[in-house]
Amino acid sequence: MSVLLVEDDPSIALVITAALEDDGFTVTHCETLAQRDVLLRAREFSALVTDVMLPDGDGIESLAAVRLDQPDLPVVILSAQNTLDTAVRASDTGAFEYFPKPFDIDELVRTVRQAVGMRGMGNITPADEQLGGGMPLVGRSQAMQAVFRMISRVLRNDLTVLILGESGTGKELVAEAIHELGNRRSGPFVAVNTAAIPGELIESELFGHEKGAFTGAVARHIGKFEQAAGGTLFLDEIGDMPMQAQTRLLRALQSGTILRVGGREEVSLDVRIVAATNKDLKPRIAAGLFREDLYYRLNVVPIRMPPLRERPEDIEALARHFLNLAAGEGLPRRTLGTDAADLLSRQTWPGNVRELKNFVYRLALLARDTQIDNATVVDMIEAESGESGSHSDQPIDLDNAVRHWLDATVLAPGTIHAEAVAALERPLFAAVLRQTAGNQLRAANLLGINRNTLRKRLSDLEIDPDGFSMRS
Repeated sequence: MSVLLVEDDPSIALVITAALEDDGFTVTHCETLAQRDVLLRAREFSALVTDVMLPDGDGIESLAAVRLDQPDLPVVILSAQNTLDTAVRASDTGAFEYFPKPFDIDELVRTVRQAVGMRGMGNITPADEQLGGGMPLVGRSQAMQAVFRMISRVLRNDLTVLILGESGTGKELVAEAIHELGNRRSGPFVAVNTAAIPGELIESELFGHEKGAFTGAVARHIGKFEQAAGGTLFLDEIGDMPMQAQTRLLRALQSGTILRVGGREEVSLDVRIVAATNKDLKPRIAAGLFREDLYYRLNVVPIRMPPLRERPEDIEALARHFLNLAAGEGLPRRTLGTDAADLLSRQTWPGNVRELKNFVYRLALLARDTQIDNATVVDMIEAESGESGSHSDQPIDLDNAVRHWLDATVLAPGTIHAEAVAALERPLFAAVLRQTAGNQLRAANLLGINRNTLRKRLSDLEIDPDGFSMRS
């Protein structure tokens, strides 16, 4: 089995070559696209592993010519440009896999072996056109790279996606990205907050109703499912949907048809479903508040949006991004000083990206100078908190923090213990996995629990330990 490696960084090339050769591959290394093309014409390779930014061009853009000559050659793409745009471009080429740098070398070797094993099976077909920039999601953290890779994997299919994450993490942005970058982008994107619709109206809103179906139904109403025909229906806050509506939704997903309220004729569906929730659905299932069969119907491809506290390295980039957005919306154009960026990155942001965005917009509006400095950020924090230092790096009183969370969270009967434990375990496990670089055995020892117990809890909380792995 022979692999052609196109990588202009000698140290990275050395590590990849050694790892692949240890696994039984023969590796040929080159540093440019021109050298790559000469080698591909002269020899046959089992797989191609290529960087994107090379001395003589873009490793993704140039793959079109390679595909014409060798359509079944598996390609694995490596890139330090860790954006959603890069992940999508890699997916559009029909690449077997995309790895943002730095990456896990063992995972790369496993992937190359899988790619070679699946050669000739026609597993991926390139899209007809390249998608442009303007990506709605920002982040170079490992946690966000995992999100980008999951998004890129669902763009060329209609699998149902369930987006999980706290309020303000950007779940709707993920749903919009899946729609705008996917096969259904020419159709409508219809979003509905299932928690905001009164229980007695939700079936009518989702499925529509016929004239005379109930008092006030003076004309036929087309529901959200039919409005989204040919496109994507985004069901937000699905965990708060009334039980009766859950039953109707499950039937629609199972049958591929809906029945308008008061109607007799079934309507066939042509819609992709993307759902989202900020609730842990498993305790709600145990309490009889959410249908287990609906959960499994929705949870085909789960995508977890990490809270901002799990990706503090993204805060500076997000803040600068929001300053640019604010300027584009007519607010004064501001820049962010280094000290100010550091201070923003040390805040906890319980409201996640939404809270950060609102804070940055206020900075853009109220700052006196063109460049936002540390003092301006401190003044804004103190003005909003009503007391000096409340958002500083002072130790947090955990007892008061938990009490505040319980007071501010609407908890259903029978779920309080499970949701409270999950709320504490999620940041705890994330912190320990970061400290142990994703090593579950070390993490379990640090926590003082059994490794199998940790693995089960990570699965229950849908935390991917690979997202915390030490990268090469």
